[in-house]
Amino acid sequence: MMETKEFAGAHKTNNSFLSPLERRLAPIVIPRIPNWLETHHLTMLTLVWSLGILLFSFLASHNIRWLWMVSVMIALQWVTDHYDGKIGKHRNTGLVRWGYYMDHLLDYLFLCSVIIGYAFILPERSRFQLLLMLALFAAYDFSTFLAFSATNELKISHLKFGPTEFRLSLIIINGLLISFGTRYMISGLKWVNAGAVVGLVFLIYGTQKRIWKLDMKGRQTSVKAAQPIEPYLPAKECTY
Repeated sequence: MMETKEFAGAHKTNNSFLSPLERRLAPIVIPRIPNWLETHHLTMLTLVWSLGILLFSFLASHNIRWLWMVSVMIALQWVTDHYDGKIGKHRNTGLVRWGYYMDHLLDYLFLCSVIIGYAFILPERSRFQLLLMLALFAAYDFSTFLAFSATNELKISHLKFGPTEFRLSLIIINGLLISFGTRYMISGLKWVNAGAVVGLVFLIYGTQKRIWKLDMKGRQTSVKAAQPIEPYLPAKECTY
């Protein structure tokens, strides 16, 4: 009987600033999640939170205080997205590959809803910077999954910055928008994008360097394996 190889995507590498706190919270939160709330329910709830972000962002274009509700949607999305896979492992639901696919696909939908939501609030001249921001953050995801296919290691944090820090940054930005208006964000978008470009360059350089080393290690192993083995010849007897 052929054994099923464990799916590498079931394990994530996260060394972000807040990951130690998340690991301490997990044993407290997971047993308290109701049994009727399954892992696939938590995953699919990202659809609800993303639609909520679009709705409340549209309302915020008329009254900026609706951004508080956008922040609530972001916080709820963190809860369901963070614990869906952990609940699946805890209850052994078996939805490992489905969870990997749907979880990350819906994460991209969540990112799109956030960027589109800001497009409702900010003036039209900010649209290019928002489009560039979406392209840059999508490039981080693209690099992550390409690296996973090459290394079998799913690394979801970069430069100590992970999904939790990203959502926390969005909540802080929303608070600043409510308090000070949009004028600072309009001028700040280009600096956010500039920082994202620098971070992406470092990420790509470090990732390709790591994959290069794996290739060279594999090449050395292949060369050693391909070397012909000299046949054994019995030693000739010496005559004196």
